[in-house]
Amino acid sequence: MTARTPEVQTKLPAVGTTIFTVMSALAVEKNAVNLGQGFPDFHCDPALLQAVTDAMAAGHNQYPPMPGILPLRQAIASKIEALYGHRYDPHSEITITAGATQAIITAVLAVVRPGDEVIVLEPCYDSYVPNIDLAGGTVVRVPLTPGSFRPDFDKIAAALTPRTRAIIINTPHNPSATVWTEAEMRRLEDLLAPTDVLVISDEVYEHMVYTGARHESAARFPGLAARSFIVSSFGKTYHVTGWKVGYVAAPAPLTAEFRKVHQFNVFTVNTPMQHALASFMADPAPYLELPAFYQRKRDLFAQGLAKTRLKLLPSAGTYFQCVDISGVSDLNEADFCQWLTSEIGVAAIPLSAFYGDGFDQRVVRFCFAKKDETLHNALERLARL
Repeated sequence: MTARTPEVQTKLPAVGTTIFTVMSALAVEKNAVNLGQGFPDFHCDPALLQAVTDAMAAGHNQYPPMPGILPLRQAIASKIEALYGHRYDPHSEITITAGATQAIITAVLAVVRPGDEVIVLEPCYDSYVPNIDLAGGTVVRVPLTPGSFRPDFDKIAAALTPRTRAIIINTPHNPSATVWTEAEMRRLEDLLAPTDVLVISDEVYEHMVYTGARHESAARFPGLAARSFIVSSFGKTYHVTGWKVGYVAAPAPLTAEFRKVHQFNVFTVNTPMQHALASFMADPAPYLELPAFYQRKRDLFAQGLAKTRLKLLPSAGTYFQCVDISGVSDLNEADFCQWLTSEIGVAAIPLSAFYGDGFDQRVVRFCFAKKDETLHNALERLARL
């Protein structure tokens, strides 16, 4: 008798291998400098590693409380209040998650039901749409303004219907490196005020905002805070993306629904890492100094790129730099990135990968969260352009 694997109808028919996996594999094959994927190639603070060792030695190796250890939730509440002026109750309004990606899908699954509409602003991080699909929701795509990547509130308003359950926003924005202004956040607050639409606010790059600007968290605005799941990431802030630890802050009724899902798709998050992070957060300097740290890298990279025919777009936040390739090549974004990796030896990501329809505006994204020597190596190769 021949064994047969039953046929399964896929729940995500449009999902294949991500562009990040494809470009990283090509970068390895071609021995290229990988500026495609968004993670650092340098180490975190040794004091943070020591804090993990100390936590493990102290016996913090069993399940923590489902929403996260209280000292870490208290530290997060204090940080948000100090930076954004809104106090979240660490007992009922903050939950520790297995990274921001888990936080976002958990928020979606907690509130989106079949038939509900969820607005996404394109280009957007690649997990948003599959999350909505898995919840049975309907994705409503609204483009950010091409070129500037600023929100178009007329288009957002036109997309709102009685079936709209939520909107996902992201500032500082991946992939465009755009940062929403206070006026834009207030415009969103006013637009949603007469509705019951929820906000999932992806703020994982909250501490990477440059040239003296400030991050406009949804927590700053009462009308948004009251309807928002605010998502952030310790991996981005402390250069430990592989730890996969993040958090969600939300009003108690929303947090209650969030935790109903969280307890069954993750339940708890790495215990010694939580204790280490709680201890490390006692000193705010590492995240307060992060803008200057990354602005120096941004400026170093931008100065080198300015010597090429690539046209730099503004990089107001995140650790990404987008460039217009029109002056270098007639290739589309995806083909250009393949060529750049194979022939020049530097990997980048096409912005078209962040659009559902593959919209191509001749723009690609580099990541500058790299050692200076990595950036110099990449710039030496890019100087050929």
